Amino acid sequence: MSKEMQYVAFNLNEEEYAADILAVQEIIRWTHITRVPRAPSYVKGVINLRGTVVPIISSHLRFNLPEEEITDTTRIIVFKINGAIIGMTVDHVTEVLQLKTDEIEKPQAMSTIDEEFISGIGKVDDRLLIILNLDNVLSLGKKGDKD
Repeated sequence: MSKEMQYVAFNLNEEEYAADILAVQEIIRWTHITRVPRAPSYVKGVINLRGTVVPIISSHLRFNLPEEEITDTTRIIVFKINGAIIGMTVDHVTEVLQLKTDEIEKPQAMSTIDEEFISGIGKVDDRLLIILNLDNVLSLGKKGDKD
C-alpha cells in the first residue's frame, strides 16, 4: 500500500523542488543576513529569528546554480532537522502538496544538482519535482562541499 507524505514545493530558477513538510519550521520573507567570516561559500550568513541565530544557506550556491536575484517572492524556508535549525533561500514557494510513495521515483544520473542532494523525483500531473535529501543539503561543512 502506498503511503502519502506532504511536501512544500518551491522554485529555484525555472525548476520545481520539494522538501518534506515535517522538517519545515516556518517560511519567512527575505530579511537582512549577517555574513560570517570563513563560512563555506554557500552559507550566506546568519539571521536572528526571535532570539535564535539561524545559519542561512543559499540554495543557488549549494546546487551550483547562478546566484539568486532577491525579489518580492524570495523566501527563506527554516528547517529543523536533526535538532539543528537552518534556513535555505528559495525563489518562490508555490504550494503544499501530497505525494504517494508510488508517485516518487529514485533519481537516475542528474546533471543539475549533485545526486546526494536528491531523494527522489515526484510526479504531479505533468510536472516533475526534485525532492531534496535535506540531511545532505543542509549539512554545513560536510558532504557536497566544493570549497
